[in-house]
Amino acid sequence: MERVIEEIRIILQKKGDPELAESGKRFFKEEVTSYGFRTAEVTKIAKEFWKKIAEREKEEIFHLSEELFSSGYLEEAFIACTWLPMLKGRFEPADMEIFEDWIGRYITNWATCDTFCTHTVGDLLMQYPDCTEYLLRWTGSGNRWFRRAAAVSLIVPARKGDFLPEVFAIADRLLTDEDDLVRKGYGWLLKEASRMHREEVFAYVQEKKPVMPRTALRYAIELMPAEMRAEAMMKDWT
Repeated sequence: MERVIEEIRIILQKKGDPELAESGKRFFKEEVTSYGFRTAEVTKIAKEFWKKIAEREKEEIFHLSEELFSSGYLEEAFIACTWLPMLKGRFEPADMEIFEDWIGRYITNWATCDTFCTHTVGDLLMQYPDCTEYLLRWTGSGNRWFRRAAAVSLIVPARKGDFLPEVFAIADRLLTDEDDLVRKGYGWLLKEASRMHREEVFAYVQEKKPVMPRTALRYAIELMPAEMRAEAMMKDWT
């Protein structure tokens, strides 16, 4: 085991709060494993250890990150998710293959999915827009985390007004998904896109609402004025 990983785990094991770890499980429907830390505490640990590895080659940091992901602990995954965006200046399109592999192997809850995809994957997509083809493929996966990842990976660029055609393409493919977390994921994506493209998202919702699940619809219109929300809610939905 890499010395830096060993040092991180010693701290996490020593300072974790079992009661906090247990209480945190209520936020998840799936089984999660945690040492028991608050997010701010883990962020501080991640940044301290980043100082020790920042000058290493990207491939070495990827290796360390994968070792953290593979542990199954929320905090270790969060440390990896804190490190990886710091490499965004070194990302290249081929890294998307690695990220895809990690989602398939290690993402087992919404918190890790969202933290990894909104920042690490999102950062790569903003540099290499052609890589959005991965997201379109993920929408057809039998793995719920790939389908949620397809939506949440565009959250940050969508918030800035980018990738609107891709936002709608992903929402189209996930529109009637039966998984509640996937519905919430693409609803969230539409909501963020509405910050810069309110009229376009409203028109999309109006067109799709006969079949759009209520959960996704409510997320999508959350930031809109009251009169637009009321109009969007007027007809029946699935």
